[in-house]
Amino acid sequence: MAEEDSAQEKTEEPTAKRQEKAREDGQIPRSKELTTSAVLIVGCVGLYMFGGQIAQGLADILKFNFTIEREAIFDPNAMLGHLGSSFYLGLKVLIPLFAVLLVAAIAGPIALGGWLFSTKSLAPKLNRMDPVAGLKRMFSVKSLVELVKAIGKVGVVVAFAFVLLNYMKEDLLGLGFEGVERGMAHSVYLSIIAAIIISVSTLVIAAVDIPFQIWDNVKKLRMTRQEIKDEMKDSEGKPEVKGRIRQLQYEMAQNRMMAAVPEADVVITNPTHYSVALKYDPNSMETPILLAKGVDHMAMKIREIAKANKIEFIQSPLLARAIYHTTEVDEEIPSGLYVAVAQVLAYVFQIREYRRGRGERPTYPRNPPVPKDMRY
Repeated sequence: MAEEDSAQEKTEEPTAKRQEKAREDGQIPRSKELTTSAVLIVGCVGLYMFGGQIAQGLADILKFNFTIEREAIFDPNAMLGHLGSSFYLGLKVLIPLFAVLLVAAIAGPIALGGWLFSTKSLAPKLNRMDPVAGLKRMFSVKSLVELVKAIGKVGVVVAFAFVLLNYMKEDLLGLGFEGVERGMAHSVYLSIIAAIIISVSTLVIAAVDIPFQIWDNVKKLRMTRQEIKDEMKDSEGKPEVKGRIRQLQYEMAQNRMMAAVPEADVVITNPTHYSVALKYDPNSMETPILLAKGVDHMAMKIREIAKANKIEFIQSPLLARAIYHTTEVDEEIPSGLYVAVAQVLAYVFQIREYRRGRGERPTYPRNPPVPKDMRY
């Protein structure tokens, strides 16, 4: 039996429970290409934005290091202090660039898969040390895709670089005719622009990699039909799940019952504690049926709905309690209550005709006969 289960193909989409478990284990779609692109683009843009500030800061650090007093060179304590100051100045200059790079490195993975920190994905797994499994991974579809991506990255970057060189060739050739300071500034500017454009080119690879990572993750989480059945059995066997299912079933039944009240012909009340709603169509029903019943709060809701829909009320405590205790919703009333219910329905149908100006006013059924064995 186990062999048959393992032989089943995983063709079913993963359930919510399976996806939640996989997320707890750290198995979510991630795109290294997206993260790489984000870091490269943000880094290059950061250099463009903070390049002047960084260059000026580094120049100041060089001046600071080249203007040391002669006595300080032979003083170890002074040199240590000078070295610490240089380190602090360098860190201060580079912090803005490091900050944007850190944001990009965090935002890249979050953009696909969301925030997640799981130690389970870091735990060592014996199957990773299996040489046979390692060979299978080497020749898997994912390995082939990684190879295609690597070739694609080189191809895309080379293509963008070729187009960029053709576009910038006049500027590059003109650098030799510029002064040293202006030429260096111009070459740095061209280098940063080229780096930004080439970094943007990596988005082409990321755009292909993201759908693949999502598809590959869903494929790994797919389940066999037997796994889905086992999961459902396991979930439904829990007391809290059973209780929740019963609660939902009860709420659905109550909602259906209340939705049927406007179709009733009459509501018989206690008058406050019990309410039952009956319907009878001589053309399609052999006997009246119970559409809704309730006590206390539910009885009040039935009366409110009936009043809003102008349904006739009859106060008969004995009959209301008898119907409530002997009849289930959507069932016919018992034969022992035929006479009492017939009197009530006769009054309801006659009062309708009377209000339309037809016939005489009927007598109100004050005490419909209820058998002693059906009195509650």
